[in-house]
Amino acid sequence: MSFPELFLIAVGLSMDCFAVSLSFGAQRNLKKNDILKFAFFFALFQTVMPLIGWLVGSTVNFYLAKVDHWIAFGILAIIGLRMIYESFRGEDEKRTVDIREWKILLTLSLATSIDALMTGVSLGFVKVNILLAVITIGLVTFLNSIAGARVGERSIHISPRWAEIIGGLVLIGIGAKIVLEHLSII
Repeated sequence: MSFPELFLIAVGLSMDCFAVSLSFGAQRNLKKNDILKFAFFFALFQTVMPLIGWLVGSTVNFYLAKVDHWIAFGILAIIGLRMIYESFRGEDEKRTVDIREWKILLTLSLATSIDALMTGVSLGFVKVNILLAVITIGLVTFLNSIAGARVGERSIHISPRWAEIIGGLVLIGIGAKIVLEHLSII
């Protein structure tokens, strides 16, 4: 898998964190340390979870080699569709918690990284430099989380919904590309 593809996956996975950060930035007066803290936790979870998923995926790859591209597509498509579906849930639900509370921060970090875990499983089915992949995912998530909070602070008119929709579409597109490459269509 090429770096541009890894980068697009990282951007897609980080959109949940961007949307959460945008939402919190828009509704609260966050300090620089608050933003750095939640960006760090989002990035940490987004780095560790795909590594765990990759270990699982690469372990069972031998048994599933004939259908691995379909599994990778299915996982990425489900994650993408879930992101799109969840983007239409009530935004008021997302604004009732304070990200500065440790319990909330850890819960949000885990919840936004489940997609990364499943993506890691799909990465176990394709040839990928996993170290480059997880570093890219973590760094992009960190930067997008900071950017989301800063953009949110400046404008409450930007909907996190669009970030989640775009992220979902990117993941579906990457999954489709994996299948098309395996079938030698592209």
